[in-house]
Formats: sequence, structure tokens, C-alpha cells
Amino acid sequence: MPRYDPEAFGRWSETIARFMGTARFLVYMTLVILFWLGWNSLAPAQWRYDPYTFTFLTLMLSIQASYAAPLILLAQNRQADRDRLALEEDRRRAAIQKAETEFLAREIAAMRIALGEVVTRDFLRAELNRLTEEIAEQRRPEELTSGSPERRHERRPPRRQPQRQSKGQPKRST
Repeated sequence: MPRYDPEAFGRWSETIARFMGTARFLVYMTLVILFWLGWNSLAPAQWRYDPYTFTFLTLMLSIQASYAAPLILLAQNRQADRDRLALEEDRRRAAIQKAETEFLAREIAAMRIALGEVVTRDFLRAELNRLTEEIAEQRRPEELTSGSPERRHERRPPRRQPQRQSKGQPKRST
């Protein structure tokens, strides 16, 4: 039995099957059949090689179909093998992606739980304001009972002196 490279034969069969599935092949086949019919119908009788029943044309089309069908099936089988491999790869990637997504979802949930225990800016600001008010309330009675009015005056922030306004300038708002 002759040896052949199945991969090379498969590529060759796919090339033929691809060509047979094109409009170009249909046009070429139609032109050949029309030429065959025209020649064997209109040419002088001694030049005709396949008279009216076109038995030889039928035999040639049968041979072409008998070779085309297995070549097309071989090409389809090779395509099915490629599709199967691609599907397995897609499933593998989908499983990896699902595992990564689940991991990220768990990490986000853990971060949310951890962030629930972290002080927010608004909460910290409110607590600082509350503590400042408490300290201020505690100091007020101390200031009233201890110290002279001079010392209370020293603790106050200095007052701003109003600025004089010259004639052509508009009044500035502060």
C-alpha cells in the first residue's frame, strides 16, 4: 500500500472542498457542461464524441461526484476535529476565568467586611466635632470660675481691625 502524509492529504482535500463550495466552481462547471452540450448537439456529426443521451457526460459527472463527496466529508471531519479542540480550549479557559472570578468575588467580600470595621471620614469628623464641643463645655465653667477677666481676654483670639477704605475703591467683602 502506498504511503502518504495524512496531514498533507487533508489540507489538499480541504482546498478542493473549499473550491467546490464557491460560485467560481459553479460557473466553471456550468460553462463546461454548456460547452459539452453545445458541442455534442451543434457540431458536425463526425466531430461529436458524446451523442444526444450524453452518456459520457453523465459518467464524468458521476465520477466527479463520487470523488467530491469523500473529499468534502474528509474536510468536514478535519473541521470537526478543529472545532472540538477549540471547544475544549474554550471550556478550559472558561473554567479558569470562573475560578478567577470567584476568587475576586471572595476578595471583594472580604474587603467589604474589613472596610465595615474601618472608620470613615464622616464618622471621624463627627466624633472630633463632638469631642471638641465636650472639651469646650468643660473649659467654659473653668474659665468662669478660675482666673481674672484679664486672663480670659488673653485667651481670646485677637479681633480684626476694620480697614479704611479710600475714596475710589469699592468696599471689599470679607
